[in-house]
Amino acid sequence: MSQTPLSNSPLSNSPIDARYLEKTPGSADLAAQAETIFPSGIVHDGRFFEPYGIYVDHAKGARKWDVDGNEYIDYFGGHGALILGHNPPEMVAAVTGALQDGTHFGANHPREVRWGRLVIDMVPCAERVRFTSSGTEATLMALRLARAWTGRDKILRFKGHFHGWHDHMTSGYVDHFDASPTPGVLAGLAENVLLIEAGDTAALERVFDQHPDIAAVIIEPTGGSYGMVPVTGDFLAHLREVTRTAGTVLIFDEVITGFRVSPGGAQAHYGVTPDLATFAKALAGGLPGGALAGRKDILDLLDFKAMAAAGREKIAHPGTFNGNPLSAAAGIATLEVLRSTDACQRANDFTTSLRAGMNQIFASEGVPWAAYGTFSALHVFTNPGGRPIAPAEFDPLVIPLTELKGNAPVADKFRKAMFVNGVDLGAWPGGLTSAAHGEAECHLTLDALARSIAMLKAEGDF
Repeated sequence: MSQTPLSNSPLSNSPIDARYLEKTPGSADLAAQAETIFPSGIVHDGRFFEPYGIYVDHAKGARKWDVDGNEYIDYFGGHGALILGHNPPEMVAAVTGALQDGTHFGANHPREVRWGRLVIDMVPCAERVRFTSSGTEATLMALRLARAWTGRDKILRFKGHFHGWHDHMTSGYVDHFDASPTPGVLAGLAENVLLIEAGDTAALERVFDQHPDIAAVIIEPTGGSYGMVPVTGDFLAHLREVTRTAGTVLIFDEVITGFRVSPGGAQAHYGVTPDLATFAKALAGGLPGGALAGRKDILDLLDFKAMAAAGREKIAHPGTFNGNPLSAAAGIATLEVLRSTDACQRANDFTTSLRAGMNQIFASEGVPWAAYGTFSALHVFTNPGGRPIAPAEFDPLVIPLTELKGNAPVADKFRKAMFVNGVDLGAWPGGLTSAAHGEAECHLTLDALARSIAMLKAEGDF
């Protein structure tokens, strides 16, 4: 999700900047140390923030505390992994027990079987599962299987959709919408990636007419960046028919939506079953872990016996931490809670209420912004084009991708004001909620929003 860097000028006379610096001296010290260790002082691009991001000491439920003792309502949500919130007791107990047994056996273990069975039982498309260490690895494997299965080369993607950072996925997310290669990516590889806008059925029909050699289509089933650039269920159903007719493998990237939209993911909610689906984040309950699930005949390309019987070369798939026992323990505990409770629905309902409350504040304060999203996603449209909008009636489906992915100049200052007032929003700005968020968090967040808008107005930003 994109962000625009803030100025870190020491001459800034913004009271918001001054308050942020005043509250976070411990984070400032650690950031200075990190600058000498990591590029930009960070280990994930999404944590880039000027003059520096906060450094967190501990977390519980829907809240976290930084090294200076400041408490925040957390909407970063472990980059979407924490559907049950921080340190849910079921997960903590499971991982503690697993840790006593051993962190890595270099062998098969019972927990991986139980974890995989839960995925198959919960996910409509899952006839077989293969664990990975991350969502990026899962989408990479999905594309490789699709090309081998179809004997075709091209991959169709949708502008604004994120599928990890391997070479097929670097263009068309926040830039390079013409599918040109980003630095370090081979031009020959980029030439086999096609990009169109999701929801454009005419463009979809046209690209299939022009390119009969499309091996796979991959899509975030609620839209780019968990619905920041939304798509409809009708489009998913149409995409399923087009790919089935063309003999193209349909891949749902459920790295965020899986086990979050509903216990069975977006595919269960929409009733559209892809050929393959990728998972991570909630799958492993906040620990590292990903998976590829889908049709047995396609995943048989990874099977020693099936490929020997077919006289075909097997696709190799190693991975030191595939199905790691600690991740398996966390994943089992999380999926069992999601399967047996209304945790997903609670997170969805909370976010619906939060978005409505935010839009009431935007409207009453005369701020032409809007909170939008579906399920447990919160996106704040900061209106970089200065459109006349009514926050409660905002329809992202009619807004161009570049505006939805863009930001008004004040957007990052707004996020800093929310930090000062005790709320950690994601960088785009927005957030992902959890079943641990409740009435108290909603009230505190809306109070922080009102105070942040007042601070920005006092500085002449609205």
